[in-house]
Amino acid sequence: MIIFINVLIVFFLVFLNGFFVATEFAMVKVRKSRIETLILQGNKRAKNTLIIVKDLNSYLSACQLGITLASLGLGWVGEPAILRLLMPIFNLLHLPPSLTHSISFVIAFSIITGFHIVLGELVPKSLAIISSEKVALSTALPLILFYKVTYPVMWLFNHSTNWILKVFGLSQVDEHESVHTDEEIKLLVEESYNHGLVDKTELNLLSNIFDFTDKTVKEIMVPRTDIRNIFIEDSFDNIISYTFNEQLTRYPVCKGNKDNVIGFIHIKDLYKQKIEGKDQNIKNIIREIKFVPESMSISELLKIFKKDKGQVALIIDEYGGTSGLVTIEDILEEIVGEIQDEFDEEEDAIIKTEDNSYIVDGKVLIEDISQLLHIDIEEKNIDTMGGWAYTQLESYPQVDDKFTYEDYEFIILKCDRNRINKLLIKNLSNK
Repeated sequence: MIIFINVLIVFFLVFLNGFFVATEFAMVKVRKSRIETLILQGNKRAKNTLIIVKDLNSYLSACQLGITLASLGLGWVGEPAILRLLMPIFNLLHLPPSLTHSISFVIAFSIITGFHIVLGELVPKSLAIISSEKVALSTALPLILFYKVTYPVMWLFNHSTNWILKVFGLSQVDEHESVHTDEEIKLLVEESYNHGLVDKTELNLLSNIFDFTDKTVKEIMVPRTDIRNIFIEDSFDNIISYTFNEQLTRYPVCKGNKDNVIGFIHIKDLYKQKIEGKDQNIKNIIREIKFVPESMSISELLKIFKKDKGQVALIIDEYGGTSGLVTIEDILEEIVGEIQDEFDEEEDAIIKTEDNSYIVDGKVLIEDISQLLHIDIEEKNIDTMGGWAYTQLESYPQVDDKFTYEDYEFIILKCDRNRINKLLIKNLSNK
């Protein structure tokens, strides 16, 4: 009868160990936001779970105490109980007492260890990971009761731990206060995409948002050479003709030279003047333009646009000259991707050909090609492939000029004076 009771105690201690292991993993894995949602939906058990999640360190210590006590009890009661069950069997073999005791001890130890690891650790842990919400809701109340009963012991242990940490100049960190970095969140989003929980569009949007704050206006601006200006000295008819041919929405207005920008005009205002046929002078329709440094982040510029209802910003280099132009559309495209208006001619900046070569626009960023080709292209003070290719040539660029870099051949397809507009990139290792 005593042996039977001891065996029951063994199973109870294994269950107790499993309870605390499952509770610990479930409480760590469950999301606080999800528990708060369940409370709003009227789930009463969620209130107890929230109490634990808000003071996770203390309750995890209670779980550790429970696991330790159950493990010690299992070693104290379990091995002797199994040993007593095995001794009669080995006595029938008429083995020497010392050998019988040694073999029985090894078998008893193995059985208890197996029960402890499989039923007391691995199974509860897997269950808690698979169904963390259900386990957390089911085990919250018993854990709170255990914590209250053992509070004096827990208080002593926690303060002893804090005192020892202070001796070494350390302080305790709350597990529940840990947060994910941008890179960790990106990995979580990618894992969700790989498992079909997030579609491609959502993945791209979330990835673009995380990259958004790291980009400067210099990285997305229209370069100075591509800006289509109008001059205040030009006649109204010439301006109408010029804007009709260029088919853009906004134009910086210059006075004297391209670096002296005094504002910008919107084509809507220009054609309104033309239709009304009165006071045809662009001075009356010039809007304010923002001047910002190259180093400003696009997120900061977006805040300025939202605050001042701005649309266009002129980018100024370190010497005070015009470096480029950024519109609010350029900023939004960094989140949602390319936006085509009624005047845009859609053309991919990077086109893959049938022979696995690439036709690349000169304005494509160096880092994009580095990632695409898995090569290391580093060039200080140069951002675009056109600018980088120019530095690789020994003379002024001409169509069909070529050079090699690592395992790739770069061929100039289109250039305008000293500016390279289009490149062909061939993989030499494919030959």
